[in-house]
Amino acid sequence: MSLKSSSLAMVRCNRLKPVRSLDIMSIPFQNTYTTLPERFFSKVLPAKVPAPKLISFNSELAKELNLDLSSLSDEDLAQYFSGSKIFESSDPIATAYGGHQFGHFSILGDGRAHLLGEVISQSGERFDIQLKGSGQTPYSRRGDGKSSIGPVIREYILSEAMHALGIPTTRALACVTTGETVYRQEGHVPGGVFTRVAPSHVRVGSFELFYAQQDSDGVKQLLDYTVTRHFPDLENSPNKALAFVKRVASLQADLVAQWMSLGFIHGVMNTDNMSVAGVTIDYGPCAFMDHFNFSQVYSFIDRNARYAYNAQISIAQWNLSRLAQAIASQVDPEQETAIEILNKELQGMGRFFDEAWTRHMAKKFGLDTFQDKTHTGTSGDANNEKADESREETRKLIISYLEYLHRHSLDYTNSFRELSKSLKNSKVSDFFVATPQLTEFWNAWRSCLMREGIDADEAAKKMDSANPAYIPRNHQVEKVIQAAFQGDYQPFERLKTVLANPYTERAEDQDFSLPPEPSEIVENTFCGT
Repeated sequence: MSLKSSSLAMVRCNRLKPVRSLDIMSIPFQNTYTTLPERFFSKVLPAKVPAPKLISFNSELAKELNLDLSSLSDEDLAQYFSGSKIFESSDPIATAYGGHQFGHFSILGDGRAHLLGEVISQSGERFDIQLKGSGQTPYSRRGDGKSSIGPVIREYILSEAMHALGIPTTRALACVTTGETVYRQEGHVPGGVFTRVAPSHVRVGSFELFYAQQDSDGVKQLLDYTVTRHFPDLENSPNKALAFVKRVASLQADLVAQWMSLGFIHGVMNTDNMSVAGVTIDYGPCAFMDHFNFSQVYSFIDRNARYAYNAQISIAQWNLSRLAQAIASQVDPEQETAIEILNKELQGMGRFFDEAWTRHMAKKFGLDTFQDKTHTGTSGDANNEKADESREETRKLIISYLEYLHRHSLDYTNSFRELSKSLKNSKVSDFFVATPQLTEFWNAWRSCLMREGIDADEAAKKMDSANPAYIPRNHQVEKVIQAAFQGDYQPFERLKTVLANPYTERAEDQDFSLPPEPSEIVENTFCGT
């Protein structure tokens, strides 16, 4: 990865002014983002909808966020979380940002989303509450600003499942149907609004917008805001911008490694879909793999496999290069010096991501090889050399297993649960295809466990805590969406319940662990716009 200097013409967005009166119901909203200059956002109200109806409200999350909405009926909640009513302390905005979409830069912004405000959780953390599918904004670019119920259901299921799996993510607070019809890939379908909770909505593309507009003051103001909000420990760093890039890189390396360890494919890793807070954001054409395939793609719009499963690490690194490029002026006022400093950091990022991936994958095999991120001693230290050899051996073991899964098209998630059972029974499960490669892997794996002093029972226990029995499989999510189109939300509720506890196998939920039948396989997933 490297940086190149470039410039783009400045583009400004017009603003819509709030005109609808506010409701008396109050949430203790703040909105620190509106302390930034007006070019960072537009004040605009969500659209009213004809007949909002509550599908789901996440009362546990509401409690964590210190939201006392117990006095509201389902009808009231539907009004507020469709945007038809506005909380008294809310001052809705749509944020401005840019982004590289499939490698090409565009001026973007919240084209169908309204940030209601920020709340402080019980743990003292700040979170945004945002409506998605809530109508047009100055950034809608000829779009209607609406969402169908399909993407609303998908994001609710996927984001809450990701949370239950222990992966940093945005959360789902509510979803409603609007009583109107929108036209999408599926045809004329019911409309919906999703309420998303996020540590913030600052993206790599947020910085890119001001860089593209040659607005160095805007870049600096956004950098100062983001560091204060997310990384206050970096405030007094000798080079705050450089420290910021390194912190975001660390978070992204860990996040993408966790995605891949679960077989998750984001689908559209555009820079506007990359949160600087290090959480999964924007569940569009994403999916969890069934049978393992290194180059698996689900997104219908990813015709060139830019965001395939095995491309996610390299794309994350590319995206970070765009972030570094955008804030280079804050690293050093001399462009050449800034680029030299940042390139030096970026050149070492490959190993950074590689070690994060190997560390999380090692957990799936019950191994502790990569649990300690730090290296002690000097490079010539014998203990370090031995540790490096051990890590390389573990890495080869992991790759050999994935190559085996790929060759035989075995189910990724179930393979690890079966591997754990095989370890407990001291016999390879019939789930696996007997081959010399499998025997070689099995023997090498047992040797790695012995090397680390981990017995079979201990390893199996670790594996079961790292490998879920249940994931939001594509065909199950699709069944839930199709039922929702018909107004039936019972399958949605059932799937939510199963996915809330993904690491414990339950006989009554066995159907949810099964891969799809040939007729159920979902080949393509779609964006919600």
